[in-house]
Amino acid sequence: MHHYEPQTVALKVDVDTYCGTRDGIPNLLRLLEAFGVRATFYFSLGPDNSGKAVRRLLHKGFLAKMLRTKAPAMYGLKTMLYGTLLPAPVIGRELQAVIRSVQDAGHEIGIHCWDHVEWHDHLHRLSRAEVETELGRARASFEEIFGRAAATTAAPGWTVSAASFEAQDALGLAYCSDTRGEFPFYPVLNGKRFRTLQVPSTWPTMDELIGENGVSADTVNDIYLRRLRSGLNVHTIHAELEGKALAAPFKDLLTRLTGRGVRFMTLMEAAAEYGTAAPDCTVTMGYTAGRAMPVALQGPAL
Repeated sequence: MHHYEPQTVALKVDVDTYCGTRDGIPNLLRLLEAFGVRATFYFSLGPDNSGKAVRRLLHKGFLAKMLRTKAPAMYGLKTMLYGTLLPAPVIGRELQAVIRSVQDAGHEIGIHCWDHVEWHDHLHRLSRAEVETELGRARASFEEIFGRAAATTAAPGWTVSAASFEAQDALGLAYCSDTRGEFPFYPVLNGKRFRTLQVPSTWPTMDELIGENGVSADTVNDIYLRRLRSGLNVHTIHAELEGKALAAPFKDLLTRLTGRGVRFMTLMEAAAEYGTAAPDCTVTMGYTAGRAMPVALQGPAL
């Protein structure tokens, strides 16, 4: 890295739920507009089965995370019951206008998934055909809303498999953002190299940090300012959190980054600028601090 490289931040916005789409997106659009920042939004387009995520309580650490991040207060009780006691609303069908408003506001758009819980919890046992069905449903919904194909996807919970990488390669995408790491790369999984550039998230998410090691909503941004480096920084936020309960700390983060003279760009712009000499790197599913389920981690360059 050259010492004169500008500090660049690309914001990746994961939209996981019905409420995050309906309430979080308009709030984020107003906030980003106020700062003149363009981000990259990834939409969940199928049923909001958030309630089924309660199964994760069997996972060690998930209940602790839910309590630590005050999930019921942050996500709202309804969201925590969708797909179980309440019927699952189909996000892409019911909230088309809100979803379309993101593109109208000048942001980049892509596919997060069809069913967030299905992908996050069960990808490891889905065949390539099943993965293609999940992605295919999301693609059809995306094309119905925007009138064109998506150029990028980002996996729920940074959860990948050889089947998901194969399915993405078959779609001829410009790049994907499914991983956690340091810089853009081409993924190698189980010894096989895949063709779709990965632009990984380089910072931990706010909900991973808050409540751990004495970090609060008031101090979380100190960590990000310390993490800020020359070159590309990719920060994932969630419409459900930064667009709602964590809007104030997120606004403070934008204020502080803007004050530093940080350059903001979309992930597509980041892929074009930082992905030209991307190396091949291994990918493994492993654990990261503050997250109960494993995520796709960028390994050393090969």
